[in-house]
Amino acid sequence: MTQTYQERDVYIAIADPTRRKIIRLLADSEELPLYELTPHFQMGRTAVSKHLTVLKDADLVRNRKIGRETRYRLNAVPLQEVKDWLSFYEQFWNESASKLKRILEE
Repeated sequence: MTQTYQERDVYIAIADPTRRKIIRLLADSEELPLYELTPHFQMGRTAVSKHLTVLKDADLVRNRKIGRETRYRLNAVPLQEVKDWLSFYEQFWNESASKLKRILEE
């Protein structure tokens, strides 16, 4: 896998619990600046900023400048790829559970 692909891979971006929490915080708000995101984590602004960069590279987060402040917002469109991928396995497990139920009933 090339580095360019890894930088834009939604699965790599959401693999980290900190980044998933950032996504959740942004989903609950219209926009948040870094100083409002940072208190939710036991790490400094620089570390949170690096996580935001990974999310931005995967196009999960967008940002805009307002004066000297950068505000971040969620772009959930790339998560559709994850949803589509998971839906196959949801169907697989539902069918497997139904088969097991039928076997147990026989």
